[in-house]
Amino acid sequence: QVQLVESGGGLVQPGGSLRLSCTASGTIFSMYAMGWYRQAPGKQRELVAIITSVGNTNYADSVKGRVTISRDSAKNTVYLQMNTLKPEDTAVYYCNADVRTPRGNYWGQGTQVTVSS
Repeated sequence: QVQLVESGGGLVQPGGSLRLSCTASGTIFSMYAMGWYRQAPGKQRELVAIITSVGNTNYADSVKGRVTISRDSAKNTVYLQMNTLKPEDTAVYYCNADVRTPRGNYWGQGTQVTVSS
């Protein structure tokens, strides 16, 4: 079983920055990718950013240029640096791990990000 623990959410003013962290623990021999998704009230969960085991990244168009995903593979940890935050970035942010061995897909419990003045 794999557990994901997220941290770093909170309240920030428009234009501010936040850094989210997510660490995966448990039996993990290799990982396909880790990523961040978000879900705003009344909306579907959507991809924010993803990073593969070889370092390839993909970003939602809405966050390109403002968000950077990075990872520490040795620690099975993924980070999401968010800059120039906007009120529309307000959502619960979920970490996801797509584990290769043993095969499984896992979600964190979510961390609230609120962008408001």
